[in-house]
Amino acid sequence: MAMSVIRKFSLLRIGLRSEFLHLRCASGLPDVLTRSYSKYPPSYVEPLYTQKSQEEAVEVGALEELKFKPVKAAYVFQNNSVFHDPLVVKFSQHIMKAGQRSLARELMVQTFEQIKRIQIKKKIEAESPEEGEMIEANPLKIFNQAVENCRPVLHLVPVKRGGITYKVPVPLTEKRSYFVAIRWLKEAGREKFRTVHFPEKMAKELIDAANNEGRVVKKKQDLHRQCEANRAYAHYRWS
Repeated sequence: MAMSVIRKFSLLRIGLRSEFLHLRCASGLPDVLTRSYSKYPPSYVEPLYTQKSQEEAVEVGALEELKFKPVKAAYVFQNNSVFHDPLVVKFSQHIMKAGQRSLARELMVQTFEQIKRIQIKKKIEAESPEEGEMIEANPLKIFNQAVENCRPVLHLVPVKRGGITYKVPVPLTEKRSYFVAIRWLKEAGREKFRTVHFPEKMAKELIDAANNEGRVVKKKQDLHRQCEANRAYAHYRWS
C-alpha cells in the first residue's frame, strides 16, 4: 500500500514537472531550473585591474562607456602591481591544495628562487662572457617561455562511427591549451623522489621546458605525433 502511494506521488511529480517545462518552452520563459546564475547580473562588466587594460581602454575610449555601468568586484588575486602576472597566479592556483593559497604562493617563490640560483650558477661556470650573457636568468621569462613551449595545438577526441571508435584530432582553444600545459607541468613537478622537494623538481622541469626539452615537451610532441598519425579521421569531426 505504501509503495503504491509513493509511486503515484512520484509519477504525479514527474507529470507536473514535464507539464511546467512544456508551458515554459511554449511561453518562452527562461530555464530557471537548469541555469545557474552568478551573484552579479549580466549587466555588470568585468573590472579592468591591470595597467595595460586600462591604457588600452583609454586609447579606444571605452572608459566613457564604463562611467555609468556597474562593475564587478575584483578577485583577491587581481591587483595592479608591476609584479603581477596572470599566468603565475593561474599556475599557483593549480598547485594549491585545500585552499592553502599562502602555501602555493610560497612554493612558487621558492621555485623562482631555485631557477635563479641554477641559471646564475650556469652564468658563472660559462666558458666565455658571451656565452654567459646568452643564459637567461629571469625566472618570470623562463616560466612564461616554458608554458608556451608546453602548449599543445591539437588533441584527440574519441568519436564512435559504425561501432568503431576513432581518435579524431581536434584543435585546442587558447584557454584549453594553457590549462593542459599547466596541468602537465604540475604533474611532472609532483612526480619526484622523497628527498627532492617540489620547488627543486619544478624549477628543473621549467628550465628544461624553456629550452624546449624535458618530459613535458616530449609529451606534447608525442601527442602531436599521434594527431598526425590519425589525420585521416579528421573528417569525422564534422560528421
